[in-house]
Amino acid sequence: MLSSEKCAGTGLDKIQVCVIGGGRWGENHIKTLSGLGNLAGVVESNQERLKELEDKYFVQGYPTIDKALKVGFDGYTVATPAPTHYEIGKRLLELGQNVLIEKPLTLSSEQAKDLVEIANTTKSKLMVGHLLLFHPAIRKVKELLDEDKIGKIHYIYSTRLNFGTLRTAESVFWSFAPHDVSVLNFLVGNPPIKIEAKGSKYLQEDVFDVTMAQFTYPDNVKGHIFVSWLHPFKEQRLVVIGSKGMLSYEDTVGEKEIKYYEKHFEIAGQQVLKHENPTEVVPYEEAPPLSEEMKYFIECIGTDANIETADGNSGYQVVKVLEEVDKILWNSEI
Repeated sequence: MLSSEKCAGTGLDKIQVCVIGGGRWGENHIKTLSGLGNLAGVVESNQERLKELEDKYFVQGYPTIDKALKVGFDGYTVATPAPTHYEIGKRLLELGQNVLIEKPLTLSSEQAKDLVEIANTTKSKLMVGHLLLFHPAIRKVKELLDEDKIGKIHYIYSTRLNFGTLRTAESVFWSFAPHDVSVLNFLVGNPPIKIEAKGSKYLQEDVFDVTMAQFTYPDNVKGHIFVSWLHPFKEQRLVVIGSKGMLSYEDTVGEKEIKYYEKHFEIAGQQVLKHENPTEVVPYEEAPPLSEEMKYFIECIGTDANIETADGNSGYQVVKVLEEVDKILWNSEI
């Protein structure tokens, strides 16, 4: 469905993937790969948890990465806490392994860049778990933009608002916004060239609870990301404004529809002409994003093609934005 034709291969059911990390999100990897028929191993240091996963998914478990490496797998997914991503990713990539690392790729752009360079040197395939890049609705929006459905992109905004989950070791931007940054970069086709940001701390002295980041992309495309865990209701909304029309997608409503608004202004001399036609619901084929992400990783492992969607460089660009916003926030509070 969403997988790249360049990555299509044969014998994909024989690709063996080992999941490193058996926590909540790690189990999502395990469950998805098991359903696809590609789960071959799990690494988890907690012996009780490892036994539970072995019994539940009928998979061979390993208490250390060393033991898994001795067996050898076609690829590894890393679903451990973010502070461990660099160390684990570096080790695997230096050994020439194919790796999918959950977002964020690392906690610094310097480390992220290092992983990308190592992957290039060892010819390993490095992918980052930017899940929304495999969401069928986001893929459909990208397709519509590429087809010039709304003309030139003027402006994109994304909101991710909720009451919780409150973090004590990272700001709301690091916690909520990596998905949104990856989506904006994906839709525009480039990382931002200018960033502005403001934020507020209400509950803790050193953690931002609300942030608004504004971006300028090449060709004067603008965008903003508004995130907060101090919001009375949940909202995840994406809106794209173009020269010929507009698109919206909201992930928190029951219908989860992509809407196309044939609305735009035309200036003719001293006249401003307003064009407005009925809103159109754009159909798309629904599928679990994590399943699509794993399929893509598996298919790319099985071919000589490079990973294009959510590759290491895109992960590096996201970390650069997170880092830059963090720096700006500490110099500007609303």
